[in-house]
Amino acid sequence: MKKTLLVLALLVVTPADASPSLAICHTPYALCASSATVAVPGKTVKVNGNTFPMGISVCPVLKGASIADLSLMNGSCKAPKGKVWSLFSNATTYPVAPTWAPTAVVVRTFTSTSKPGGGFSNMWSMPCTVRRKPVNGATLADCVGPMNESPWTSTTVPPGAKIGTAAPEGFPNPVGGNFP
Repeated sequence: MKKTLLVLALLVVTPADASPSLAICHTPYALCASSATVAVPGKTVKVNGNTFPMGISVCPVLKGASIADLSLMNGSCKAPKGKVWSLFSNATTYPVAPTWAPTAVVVRTFTSTSKPGGGFSNMWSMPCTVRRKPVNGATLADCVGPMNESPWTSTTVPPGAKIGTAAPEGFPNPVGGNFP
């Protein structure tokens, strides 16, 4: 598993001005890779000095090794009390909405659009509030992050971009990222 995460980290191509600080965390984390996102009208999120429309995703909380960008997380894997960070891992089976039953996920691509629900969100290394009540045995968290923001450049991704996600087809504004 560590080898897979190391390979993933080496594949991340980020421009020098974004200054990522990649790390492997061993704390509970939200895995939003298969989640939908609801846009929050009139609210924004800042990432590396750029402003984006805000989105909220409900994501399962997992335990184990995960990869983080500490430059977006106050330099630490440790989240404040009652919170977790939304991170990435190589998990392939985990709780997925709407039932939150463990599901084997499939990575897919789609082309983003300007239609409602046709965008995406980037929740990587964003803050999440853990919900008090599990659903179907899954602990969930509400994660807040940018809509249509490139995880590679922290810039806006226009409609028509190829997006990778593990969210099932039909989920609006799935969490994912564009291909650089």
